[in-house]
Amino acid sequence: MKLSILAFAAHPDDVELSCSGTLAKHISMGDKVGIIDLTQGELGTRGSAELRALEAEKASKILGIHCRENLGMPDGFFQNTPENQLAIIQRIRYYRPDLVLCNAIRDRHPDHGKGSQLVSEACFYSGLSKIESSWNGEKQTAWRPKAVYHYIQDRYIHPDFIVDISTFIDKKMDSILAYSSQFYDPNSAEPKTPISSLQFIEGIKNRAMECGRIIGVEYGEAFTCERIAGVENLHSLR
Repeated sequence: MKLSILAFAAHPDDVELSCSGTLAKHISMGDKVGIIDLTQGELGTRGSAELRALEAEKASKILGIHCRENLGMPDGFFQNTPENQLAIIQRIRYYRPDLVLCNAIRDRHPDHGKGSQLVSEACFYSGLSKIESSWNGEKQTAWRPKAVYHYIQDRYIHPDFIVDISTFIDKKMDSILAYSSQFYDPNSAEPKTPISSLQFIEGIKNRAMECGRIIGVEYGEAFTCERIAGVENLHSLR
């Protein structure tokens, strides 16, 4: 399946929290979009890997995602190894995305920065024809995405651009709340965590509101670039 956008995440729910409004918007534009989670998030205080897999499936249906995989790397302990690089290269060459989104370049959770670097490097190596890979027994050809963009997560990073998601904020919030084991659920008997409060959910929406305010819209999602982004002309800038 040829994808327009492939979003990578260290954990299930990273994408929903950070760039699901952007993905929903592009899906509405006719783009094919996929998500690949590196780990099952099994070290999370609440829930389990099995439950989070079901929640990821529910969130994907809310957003209209065309495909989603989980690579099963060890939560908290995955590293930037040749084996993990190759697993990502295989997916990039299979899905052939024009654009890749991945974790914040640095963040409170160490996995986010690790995941960011792992995916970014794999995107480059995927374009080298002398690196061999195969899928279902067939040799793959080199493919490098046109650009890699990093969504912003817990810690503030000055954005390079912001996407207007004003008409998709409800879908974004619904996809986040699909992870009922992780986020606010007044009926949950799970232990409280910093992300399980109502204030955390309100903070996610408030951040989207602040991003929107910066560019003169209601809600937005912020990203950083690995290289300077170009525009068609001055009129295309907000």
